[in-house]
Amino acid sequence: MTQSALDHQYLSRTLQLAKKGLYTTQPNPRVGCVIVLNNEIVGEGYHQQAGGPHAEIHAINQAGEKARGATAYVSLEPCSHHGKTPPCADALIAAGVSRVVCAMQDPNPLVAGKGLEKCQQAGISIESDLMQAEAEAINPGFVKRMKTGMPYVRVKLAMSLDGRTAMASGESKWITGEHARADVQKLRARSSVVLTGSGTVLADDPSMNVRMSAKELGTQGEAHQPIRAIIDSRLRVGVDSKIFKQNGQTLVFSAQRAKHVITLPEKDTKVDLQAVLKYLVMEHQANEVHVEAGSELCGALLAQQLVDEIVVYIAPHIMGDSAKGLFHLPGLQKMSERIDLEIKEIRPIGKDWRVTALPKY
Repeated sequence: MTQSALDHQYLSRTLQLAKKGLYTTQPNPRVGCVIVLNNEIVGEGYHQQAGGPHAEIHAINQAGEKARGATAYVSLEPCSHHGKTPPCADALIAAGVSRVVCAMQDPNPLVAGKGLEKCQQAGISIESDLMQAEAEAINPGFVKRMKTGMPYVRVKLAMSLDGRTAMASGESKWITGEHARADVQKLRARSSVVLTGSGTVLADDPSMNVRMSAKELGTQGEAHQPIRAIIDSRLRVGVDSKIFKQNGQTLVFSAQRAKHVITLPEKDTKVDLQAVLKYLVMEHQANEVHVEAGSELCGALLAQQLVDEIVVYIAPHIMGDSAKGLFHLPGLQKMSERIDLEIKEIRPIGKDWRVTALPKY
């Protein structure tokens, strides 16, 4: 096997390891590391929990003296700055590795090539960006936050085969089966924030929390409980709602001033949604925002081109003409105004189907 093929093989392993931190590393990126000596893996690790050792440290500790003269494969460039932990670039230098191969450079301006440069100055051979697209796919929120100052927004919807999300009365439990609902728990668990609207809270009184244990999620670290956030332009949601009674933090955004409410600018008589997302980044380092809301909020986010990904669960039944639709988009009048989507994946989830699509603005 050529060196290039071996590099891709070991980098693929780092990506597998990085995925083990899918539910636990917020606000940090998910990172995996493999240390190879004489074509044998002598150490590997992944970033398990924010504030804990990074992937490189776990791999170095496992490799011990075998790290000297070895190649370190990392899914993301080793950090070069002091955060909650010391720089990983320094640890790799001290361990005596002779070569560092990265799937992608770190988009964090505090790092952005500096970790690799530090290793290179210490005499370590460097190669980077060998599997950038695959590495970015594991950390879409972190990458977007670092590059644009905005989070990655994922809108989750459930609908019948005829595109309906609730009966005319508002009844919507349950459109999809238990397997699809369990799958949604995983989407929540990987997110920094679960965002909803006041209409959904008033109609369904949801908890909007993660109800899966770390074991059920298949993670060794402690799965975090994402922040819950409500868009409540007219301050209609009562404090006795279930969403306020869960572990963790619940934020309320409004254009009106009130106690315990985050007041933001108004746009088109509603809370400025872009301001909400920027607040979540600035104050909570939000990487991925998971949206579970009604057609108005979902439609407004889509119309303002704030949605990065749409996940739709399609149930095998018909709900009829009077039932409610997916997106409220009254401005679309012509075929030329439609929003194109790139279908990323279609797969069965129990008796339902999950379609993942990317808006093409």
